[in-house]
This record gives sequence, C-alpha cells and structure tokens, in this order.
Amino acid sequence: MNSININHRQENTSIPLEIENGLAALTRPSTPKHSLLILDKRELDRHCLAQCMAGHTDEFAIVAFGSIEEWKQKREEYPPLSAILLNVGGKMVDDPAVSEQIKSLSSEFASTPVVILADSDDFGQIVKAIDYGAKGYIPATVSIKVCVELIVLSVAGGLFVPASALFAMRHLLQSSSSTAHPLAGIFTDRQAEVVAALRRGKANKIIAYELNLRESTVKVHVRNIMKKVKATNRTEVVFKLNDLFSDSLAGSGAN
Repeated sequence: MNSININHRQENTSIPLEIENGLAALTRPSTPKHSLLILDKRELDRHCLAQCMAGHTDEFAIVAFGSIEEWKQKREEYPPLSAILLNVGGKMVDDPAVSEQIKSLSSEFASTPVVILADSDDFGQIVKAIDYGAKGYIPATVSIKVCVELIVLSVAGGLFVPASALFAMRHLLQSSSSTAHPLAGIFTDRQAEVVAALRRGKANKIIAYELNLRESTVKVHVRNIMKKVKATNRTEVVFKLNDLFSDSLAGSGAN
C-alpha cells in the first residue's frame, strides 16, 4: 500500500491518503463517524476530487471508488455512509446508463442522499436527476468549499439545485402564462375574461354573475369584442374567436 501525505492549508495537519488497487480513502487523525462516498469511473478525477474535499471538511471520511460494487467489497473498513456523490462529468443525466445508476443508488440507499455532480447546469437535466431520485444537483462550476457545504445540506435533509434552474423555471412559468392568454395583445384583461366565457357559450347574465359585473357592462364588453373581430352578431363573434384562438395557438407551436 502506498501512502501519500497532503497538508491541510487551514489546520496545517497531515491527512493520510491511502491508495490501494486504484481506490482511495482520505481520513483525518480524529476518525469521523460517517463517510462521504465519491463514485467516479475516472480514477484520476475521483482521486483529485477526494483529495481536495478532504482538505475542506473534517465531518466525513472521504472515500472514492469507481463503482458501488467496489465500495461494497471494502465497506467494512470505513464509517457508515452519510452521502453519495455521483460525479457524471460531461455525461447527460438522461443517458440510459447514468439514469439507471441514479435510480438504482437512490432505491438501494433510500436513507442516504445521492447528490449529482455534473459539468452541465441544464434545467432539463437537473429536473430529470431529481425525478430519478437524486437529492441534489451540483454543477462543476462551484468551488470545493461550496460543494462540501451543499452535501452537508443534503445530509441535513435539504435539496439543492443551481440558481440557473430557478431562473429557467421562472422563464417557463412566464412562457406558460403568456401562452395561456394568446390574444392578450388584442383584448384587455377584462375583455379576455368575457371572451373565454363567450367561447364556452355562456349568456350575458351568467357572465355578469361570474365576473361580478353588471349585465349592461358585459354587453358593452361584448360589443367592443365584436368590433375588434369585425363580427355582426353573437354567433359570428364566437365563430371568429374560435378561429383566432386556433390560429394563435398554432402559431405559438410553430415557434
């Protein structure tokens, strides 16, 4: 067994890095009660990541393996698992091999958070990772210190996703809102409500009751709507409105 000593910058203590058969375990002199398992098939990548993370936490024993099967063969040598960090690198989460690995780990280690470390911060990939059972998604753009803190958060029961995912979600919500009212540029908000009621075949009295308006006010809205779509009667206005909605939705789907 080869042994390499690395210095921890903050505490100026020596952390033994033990390497055996391509596997690495980093521990501190005061043996932690739990371990963080790093899974990465790329040997150099997992060793470098383990070494860096060991220099930023004394909460876990950092254990790095190429697969969960390799870890199981040595599991008795390390403290109980507190979290699993699966480093997928540049692979996509929805790659069949990756998605199955996430599902398998999340199912087998139900009480242990599985956190994904990936090069991509694509919103779709993040959503899929969480859907597959991951308890967090960390983009490779964060620092080692932040990465460790986010894993601690997942151990405490939290769920982390990048800020970019929240911005993407807001954009989707805004897009959804705009597609829900495709004729917002033609009608006022109140007219749009009347339009929706007209398309459902509701009488003015019912529309007035549901929108908390006077029936005379509804009639004014209907007349203004008729002018905008160039209709001469109520039947024609409904027919033209349906055509307008159909064309608008078709146009948004083509973009």
